[in-house]
Amino acid sequence: MTTIYSAKKIITMNPARPEATHVAVRDGRILGAGSLAELEGWGDYTLDERFAEKVIMPGLVEGHSHAMEGTLWRYTYVGYFDRMDPNGKVWSGLDGIEGVLDRLREADAAMEDPDAPLPGWSLDPIYFNNERVTREDLDKVSTTRPVGIMHASGHILNVNSKALEMAGLMKTGLNNPGVPLGKDGLPTGELKGPDVMTPVGIHVGFDRDMLACDEQGLVDFAKLCVRSGVTTATDLAARLPDEAVDMMSRVTARENFPTRIVPLRFHHGVTPEELIAHVLELKKKTSDRLRLGMIKVVVDGSIQGFSARMRWPGYYNGAENGLWYISPEHLKQIINSSLENNIHIHTHTNGDEATELVLDCMEEGLLKHPSRDHRFTLQHCQLADTAQFRRMSKLGMCVNLFANHHFYWGDEHYNLTVGPERAERMNACATALENDVPMAIHSDAPITPLGPLFTAWCAVNRLTASGRTQGETEKIDVDEALYAITLGAAYTLKLDGEVGSIETGKRADFAILEDDPESIGGENLKDVRVWGTVQDGRIFPASEL
Repeated sequence: MTTIYSAKKIITMNPARPEATHVAVRDGRILGAGSLAELEGWGDYTLDERFAEKVIMPGLVEGHSHAMEGTLWRYTYVGYFDRMDPNGKVWSGLDGIEGVLDRLREADAAMEDPDAPLPGWSLDPIYFNNERVTREDLDKVSTTRPVGIMHASGHILNVNSKALEMAGLMKTGLNNPGVPLGKDGLPTGELKGPDVMTPVGIHVGFDRDMLACDEQGLVDFAKLCVRSGVTTATDLAARLPDEAVDMMSRVTARENFPTRIVPLRFHHGVTPEELIAHVLELKKKTSDRLRLGMIKVVVDGSIQGFSARMRWPGYYNGAENGLWYISPEHLKQIINSSLENNIHIHTHTNGDEATELVLDCMEEGLLKHPSRDHRFTLQHCQLADTAQFRRMSKLGMCVNLFANHHFYWGDEHYNLTVGPERAERMNACATALENDVPMAIHSDAPITPLGPLFTAWCAVNRLTASGRTQGETEKIDVDEALYAITLGAAYTLKLDGEVGSIETGKRADFAILEDDPESIGGENLKDVRVWGTVQDGRIFPASEL
């Protein structure tokens, strides 16, 4: 049965026919977009006018997110900015350590089990004049139950003394760069990197893989996707054991599940040989709404957490250089094996030294295993300079830039982490396009809230939270930003033949909008209201979640 939907305007992202008034759908796919008279040629149809006063554009593609955000909302939110949960409730942000402790105390008082762990998430000490949270601070919440709060970056975990005791770390003599020590020789309670976060995390409520999403969390994550107009979203770092894949396969196959999920296998915790073997097995389990068979390699940490790897002259405030999350030898091996086995890789690099390492490894790997269309993608890639973008272009690489960073941490990058000059060229969207590097932009949810239209606003305006423009020359146009959150992101996932535009043969994935993002003005792009989504021809109003 064919259904033709009418709309006030349809933005197709198809250059041959950029705008339409109607779109025809059959069996979850697009027959065509154009006028009603043109589409009537497909034969019998039902005319559906529920979107007649709305704007339709391709379903938005979030090329860097983590489904664990759905699970995290069952923990205590302690972030600096106001934030909406999957059910539409807005939680107020907290502007100091005492505010964080007060919210944790409220959560502690509401817990019936005195021994149960108390997990929190989205801590951001950089907004507390970079005053670090310590185990003594969290001991004020409880000395009897383990307490742990994950940083907004996802790269640092703060825990109380009880958690350190349970993990066997409440002692002197530790020598690990991921475990800072206080003047007393004991851990401060701040843990950096997965090697130390994971064994302690199991004691503070992150009892599964810290990157994992459970069944209810996946459902809640999909609700956030509908509220944001997203029909395809990545889970960009997951270990994907059999039980998790079985759960995700079962949940995504439900008729009422509204999102295509693209999980990438995280490199940590296995040898390169085991990683490649696992991903080749995962490829066999891929389905329409669960796309498997790609790899995520995390090379360094976060800039605002001072764990990103920086080239000379390093951090603006003189902080020590960050951490390597993988050895160069293992990175080379994974890249070479992936090229040889036609496996798609996305690499996390925040610091420019990390980006340089990946480019060097790619250059060497492509000499051994030439590939015409690998589309290996640099994720975040925040401090890449023009020379590095030129190299990306010549190596056939893509980039997915963290445009939201200008708003959430731009002032801190300018004043504290990297200094004015580098802060103004961070997430250099214009430079990427000028050098013909295929580009997407992202939220990295839960690091920042899921919302591609907000991300597009960030790339167009480059405003910091204080309202200052940071990097005028790196601004991009509205049409370039809309491309980046549709076809641009789809291209980096090798899904551009299926999603990202509204044209014949593609999947009927639409974002249904109350406002026109092309005419509302770049300064108002973040205010575009989302009615809901259509995914594979199935309709999901946000109001009915």
